[in-house]
Amino acid sequence: MSKERKMTITIPREEYMSPGHLACQGCGASLAMRLALKGLGQKTIVCIPACCWAVIDGPFPHSSLDIPIYHCAFETAASSASGVRAGLDMVGDTETTVLAWAGDGGTFDIGLQALSGAAERNDDIVYTCYDNEAYMNTGIQRSSATPIGAWTTTTPVKHYKKERKKDIIGIMAAHGLPYIATASVAYPEDMVKKFRKAREIRGTRFIHVFAPCPAGWKSRPEDTVKLARLAVQTGYFPLFEIENGERWTLNLKVKERKPIAEYLKLQGRFRHLKEDEITLIQQEVDARWEKILKNCGL
Repeated sequence: MSKERKMTITIPREEYMSPGHLACQGCGASLAMRLALKGLGQKTIVCIPACCWAVIDGPFPHSSLDIPIYHCAFETAASSASGVRAGLDMVGDTETTVLAWAGDGGTFDIGLQALSGAAERNDDIVYTCYDNEAYMNTGIQRSSATPIGAWTTTTPVKHYKKERKKDIIGIMAAHGLPYIATASVAYPEDMVKKFRKAREIRGTRFIHVFAPCPAGWKSRPEDTVKLARLAVQTGYFPLFEIENGERWTLNLKVKERKPIAEYLKLQGRFRHLKEDEITLIQQEVDARWEKILKNCGL
């Protein structure tokens, strides 16, 4: 007789996000929220500034999320979350997790001052940046998270972005936070695990989530998870954690990284690049990968 194979379920079955949201087809940001809430659970309040998710959750008074939402100004995700946390503490609620959920524009750029302030105070919040590498909600404008070589409406093909992507992890690591992590929607088990871990830690926790955007990246909706996986497999977006500001851990050791060209060719925003320009991007990825390996003691 053949033995019955038991399937181990590593992702919670509970859903805190309904299918009635307003995201585009293949939206990485919507998948990111679904996985994040599976890790945090229902005792969560989320602060959402101006970003794609201010639209995705649905028109007032309706919402696709089964948790309370506080919509706030573009630059105030972190400070609003800090205020919600203070209010909960005043009424004796120490169980509810406060989540600040912002895009790269509201994190790398407009909201950086509030984020830095919360981090310096070590306010007890989970801050998540779902990174789609541009101001997508307002029409695909360049942000400081936009990678070198990319097309946006404000960096058109003849004047594509020449500057490197801002090192937001390096900035947050300099604050000495108790927990920092990167996560990708293509690795759901890893992502849920990190949000669960963050839920149990006190102080400011920062999670940087890679969330492809078909509309802004000029990619096929069905390639969203493939792109998110390639970003990790090429070393463009490594999965790692930093604990207590100093202990680095690489979560996925990629033995043979794929060439960055495999990742770039699936996106229209890089279609204008020539071979020598792709080579320069590869060199950038290689240098950052080696730096992360060194920080992780590998």
